[in-house]
Amino acid sequence: MSSLNSVGIGVMYPELLGTYGDGGNALILAQRLRWRGVAVELVEIRPGDAIPDSLQLYLLGGGEDGPQALAADELRASGALHRAVGAGAAVLAVCAGLQIMGDTFVGLNKKVLGGLGLVDAHTTTGAGARRVGELVATPSAGLACDGKALPVLTGYENHQGDTVLGPGVAALGHVTAGVGNRPGLALDGFHVGRVIGTYCHGPVLARNPVLADLLLTWATGNTLTALDDATCEQLRVERLAHGARGTSEKGVRATGRSVKRSLGRIGRRLR
Repeated sequence: MSSLNSVGIGVMYPELLGTYGDGGNALILAQRLRWRGVAVELVEIRPGDAIPDSLQLYLLGGGEDGPQALAADELRASGALHRAVGAGAAVLAVCAGLQIMGDTFVGLNKKVLGGLGLVDAHTTTGAGARRVGELVATPSAGLACDGKALPVLTGYENHQGDTVLGPGVAALGHVTAGVGNRPGLALDGFHVGRVIGTYCHGPVLARNPVLADLLLTWATGNTLTALDDATCEQLRVERLAHGARGTSEKGVRATGRSVKRSLGRIGRRLR
């Protein structure tokens, strides 16, 4: 994809796939472009809308079983996301969005549904308790932004799905705290070409600005100018420290308070 001075970002079905604040990822990307003097168009695609295939970046967030299935049906019928990815567009898919990108996932009444097949991955309903709490992962080798390896990723997971990657599909990262794709695997998400999937909410790009910049590098074809990310780094340090301590019920409440304070500071910068 050639260098661009304007970036189109598709926010896929915010009413269906907007759980746990994942819509914040679009705000983070847009503001990081504006700070660099790059024009941005946020395009919200709603159920029944024609899906453009000419955007540079697409976002899919978390959602419940019914809305997730509806989103998958519309995306599969359209074929627009397949065409966009084939043309070099970048994708960030979180939680339910991650599951949709694979071959199969489980919907209501544990019915196995077809995904988009853009990634060789299958999701089933996991046994035992929901996977809830801080998620920390060391990015897989080879993922770099402007020649620099990505730092440790931090997020918050809340899901029941177990995702298994096919042969040759790289995980986004190796889990050091939390569960990620499946208990016992110590893996989170996937990355295939310019498609990234993760179970990290947070929103993940507020917690991990270098991951945001990796997506923007793919979307623009440009080397990005550096930004002052001191406030974002403060949030990262808080979350990484909490992830290392684990996530008791008391810790989860503390997480909410701390993240709210840190995101408030980031929000003031965005204004």
